[in-house]
Amino acid sequence: MSRAAQAAVLFLLGAVLLRTGAGDTSLRYVKEALRPLLLASGAVLVATAGATAWYAHRQRRAAPHGTAHPAPRVSWLLLLPVLALVLVAPPALGSYSALRAGTALQRPPAFAPLPPGDPVPLGLADYAARAVYDDTGSLDGRRVRVTGFVALGGDGTPYLVRMTLDCCAADAQPVKVALTGRVPPVLDPDGWLEVTGTATGRRARDPVNGRPVPYLDVERARPVPAPRNPYADRDR
Repeated sequence: MSRAAQAAVLFLLGAVLLRTGAGDTSLRYVKEALRPLLLASGAVLVATAGATAWYAHRQRRAAPHGTAHPAPRVSWLLLLPVLALVLVAPPALGSYSALRAGTALQRPPAFAPLPPGDPVPLGLADYAARAVYDDTGSLDGRRVRVTGFVALGGDGTPYLVRMTLDCCAADAQPVKVALTGRVPPVLDPDGWLEVTGTATGRRARDPVNGRPVPYLDVERARPVPAPRNPYADRDR
């Protein structure tokens, strides 16, 4: 690979990173908080490509008949992530991944007071944590509204799920809420639902890791489009 080819590959990779980071496509790969780092990486690669092209131009002028020292052919593998980002737009992780991983529900250090309103809009992970760990009874007598995608367990149990990220999609883990009550008779796995209902106090055990999975007594459920950021606990 010549210097000019190296510059072209670096520029393509940087441009694709900038394009991905500037739009919502990046939210399928990394947390939204990491978007500035993705944009910075793209900018560094574009700048490096410019510096490489300038160095190659100076080298040609200084020694037009000099001996070239091409980079190893393995350098062409840098094109693979470029092609992957350009040609493949993978969907967000869904029910297939959720059912093969145990719930990642954890006890938070504290619970903020619930806002006024009926129903109360909550993130699914927030609802699940309160339903399992909140001893103050903040959910007693309160209707809540949560959003997630549908997953159907091997025994037919319907779950509402959100995937949570520590860093990127590679470490995504599900938080699951089992549904009971007026559950729609036909459920589309991976389809998104907005569910209004109440806590029941009932819990199940996740069949993968044995951790608690709370139930939600469904009063109303309606299909909704997938959110802009499928890995955020709250929709924006």
